Amino acid sequence: MSDLFAPNAPAAPLAERLRPKHIDEVIGQSHLLGEGKPLRLAFQSGKLHSMILWGPPGVGKTTLARLMASAFDAEFLPLSAVLSGVKDIRDAIAQAEQTLQQSGRHTILFVDEVHRFNKSQQDAFLPYVEQGLVTFIGATTENPSFELNNALLSRAQVYVLQSLSEAEMAQLFERALSFVGRVSSRQQGMVFAESVGLKPDPQAEVLQFSDEAKERVIGYADGDARRLLNVLEQLQTAASAAKLDKIDTKFLDATLAQKMRRFDKGGEAFYDQISALHKSVRGSNPDAALYWFTRMLDGGADPRYLARRIVRMAWEDIGLADPRAIQLCNDAAATYERLGSPEGELALAQAVLYLAVAAKSNAGYVAYNAARAFVKQDSSREVPLHLRNAPTKLMKQLDYGKDYRYAHNEEGGYAAGENYFPDGMPVVSFYEPTERGLEGKIAEKLAHLRELDAKAKKN
Repeated sequence: MSDLFAPNAPAAPLAERLRPKHIDEVIGQSHLLGEGKPLRLAFQSGKLHSMILWGPPGVGKTTLARLMASAFDAEFLPLSAVLSGVKDIRDAIAQAEQTLQQSGRHTILFVDEVHRFNKSQQDAFLPYVEQGLVTFIGATTENPSFELNNALLSRAQVYVLQSLSEAEMAQLFERALSFVGRVSSRQQGMVFAESVGLKPDPQAEVLQFSDEAKERVIGYADGDARRLLNVLEQLQTAASAAKLDKIDTKFLDATLAQKMRRFDKGGEAFYDQISALHKSVRGSNPDAALYWFTRMLDGGADPRYLARRIVRMAWEDIGLADPRAIQLCNDAAATYERLGSPEGELALAQAVLYLAVAAKSNAGYVAYNAARAFVKQDSSREVPLHLRNAPTKLMKQLDYGKDYRYAHNEEGGYAAGENYFPDGMPVVSFYEPTERGLEGKIAEKLAHLRELDAKAKKN
């Protein structure tokens, strides 16, 4: 045992050290593990059954399978569908038979990423599941309806796991902090000892986080417990190297942020000129726009580069105020490809003129950026059941598509009051059309639809 406390003994990963030993220690999945819920009843039933645990990464699929083996005193035999083939399945079955003969213990065959198995591989262990030699538990991030054989699906109960909520992630964060100390070389042995069942070193310093840094880390993990624990471990290593005992957002950005540097191949003057062209178009000055366009051509700018920028301007600064601008710019770029220089440059020049005199709107551009910013800081919200597609029997049993209103069958072709956002999401309004060009008509239509929604909600 003394070798476990050697200065260079490796510590088990934090995710492994924090793996729950009892279902009451599991954070999340209360819809399955709460009192009277399906998986808790399965643990309490005293009878094993085959199951498929379907959910995103880092939500506890492997942990639940291990807890099931522990609760029923069964042999836990893991396989990875990424690394295993039919021979590995046969070897696992032979091992299960040997275990049963020698000790009388039943075997849980746990197949991680079971959706990676093809039909023949799934068929290889199906007879042994039917015979009861092994209890099959499969973990998958993919829809079982599309990835697993019907024969296997009919013999296994599907449990749908969910990403951890922010509150659950915060709970895991606090639990993990007691295990994340500034581990020096002399402390490694004790940390490893804790990983095999001993208590953490009480002398190890607990790493501190500012409130904003904690929120950022939880947001970065996005409901994935394993990702959160891996990030905390990375931060612990970086903080130890920097001799810090508290992490703030500045240190967080320096440690985790992946920053890309722009490669300036044309020099400052080049980008100054494309900026001037863009701003002249936006400012509805056709003469200035044409001047900067020809200046760039004269300076040796690649017309194909200018064509790409012109198409970008159409989407960014004209948008739905005049959708013809987008088509005209695409046609101009195609014309240049067909004619080349100098003839094709005339098409690009006229596209620039059209953009400059067209009705302007950046409402679509602003809406897109607002939506991106919202999604980036928000959690991965579930698609409401009524908006999900239900092509299979299993999905219908899970209420996919239930109560969906088919807009074409509604009065005026509009399902007034229907919700198309995730449940519990705050009210957002990304797209606010201008009164210019076609967007004026769009604004009128959206206002009318909002009135219909308001009336439907009152009723």
